[in-house]
Amino acid sequence: MQFHSLNIIEPILKSLQEEGYTTPTPIQAQAIPIVLKGTDLLGCAQTGTGKTAAFAIPILQLLSANHTNEKKRKIRSLIVTPTRELAIQIEESFKNYGRHTNLKCTVIFGGVGQKAQTDALDRGVDILVATPGRLLDLMNQGFITLKDIEIFVLDEADRMLDMGFIHDVKKLVAVLPQKRQSLFFSATMPSEIVKLANTILRNPLKVEVTPVSSTADTINQFVYFVDKGNKNALLLDILQDKNIKTVLVFTRTKHGADKVVKVLQKANIKAEAIHGNKAQNARQRALTNFKDQTTRVLVATDIAARGIDVDDLQYVINFEMPNISETYVHRIGRTGRAGAKGTAFSFCHAEEKEYLKDIEKLISKKIPVIDEHAYPLIDHHPVKVPKQQFQRNPNHNRPKPTAEKKEINHNSPTPSSKPSSPKPQNKWYGKR
Repeated sequence: MQFHSLNIIEPILKSLQEEGYTTPTPIQAQAIPIVLKGTDLLGCAQTGTGKTAAFAIPILQLLSANHTNEKKRKIRSLIVTPTRELAIQIEESFKNYGRHTNLKCTVIFGGVGQKAQTDALDRGVDILVATPGRLLDLMNQGFITLKDIEIFVLDEADRMLDMGFIHDVKKLVAVLPQKRQSLFFSATMPSEIVKLANTILRNPLKVEVTPVSSTADTINQFVYFVDKGNKNALLLDILQDKNIKTVLVFTRTKHGADKVVKVLQKANIKAEAIHGNKAQNARQRALTNFKDQTTRVLVATDIAARGIDVDDLQYVINFEMPNISETYVHRIGRTGRAGAKGTAFSFCHAEEKEYLKDIEKLISKKIPVIDEHAYPLIDHHPVKVPKQQFQRNPNHNRPKPTAEKKEINHNSPTPSSKPSSPKPQNKWYGKR
């Protein structure tokens, strides 16, 4: 199937050709005709499969067919998404696909001054991409009205509804016109979220192109069992492999991301963090540096990473196992995109084994374990004591990394026993 067989108008087809798009992905092939009919849609597809184009292309076509001649443009389509990076990415997609239409799109998000955004709104826009906080703020200030919305999109719906955004979503839905088209898109769609979505969507059709919460077959997944106090050393060991040009590392907290960056920088590895406490210009600069491979390691929290879309990203490392199973799908979905190969490593200490079990149950797959590494798990039943020194496999022949100055960490375990002396083994990472 080609895009032209989906009854897409010539101006958008021309833009898609300029972008090098000829064949729609499964989510695009199924969703675009439904959206063009004006039907509500619940779309579920893996991260990196083209969900943005699946709603952007038909929205541009529908608004173009119903273009008004009023002097000041009114906001006729609203796309709400959880992160600034993802909002920027979506706006870029609308501009790319709609460059030959007469439609205007703008993006608003927090963390920066609002004047440039309010100036753009004053000039008039057809399509608004927004994060919920700044959207509600500018609505309260009178800069935005949603009374003319024809098409409403909730992107990353599972995270928006399941991770603290539900009250913001309800506030927005309450002021949207009753007569509208609503679209939900997400990589994961747990049953409780589907129930909630069905209270907002009206007679929706569901498009599910892959099993719920599945991971792409193009991603090779591995897990290292390692004590919490040895994760920094294991990360440095892995990064000695010069074939790893760039890697996206995930932590659960902003503070954790900053600590990992400090460890890497001390080892002369170019690294930057991206999370909610960073100013918007700093986040964009870090992302640009990573895409340009000026920065080798980008350390991110889950929410901040939702908009990261890097071509040919081959490696993702879960420095900390996610405590929400669906998050694992989103994390490793940053690699192995558009049919490319990718590799995802996960560091799992004893207290995180339950998270791993939940993840394997969700994705219906057993993740292979890498046993041949320098810092095998020693303490299988950790107790919370001040700190743990790096403890190395004594027969492993790789040089011991320079010890960093230790910070007191009241969550770090102490090994209950010393490791046995196994026979020397080949390094797994040397076989890649």
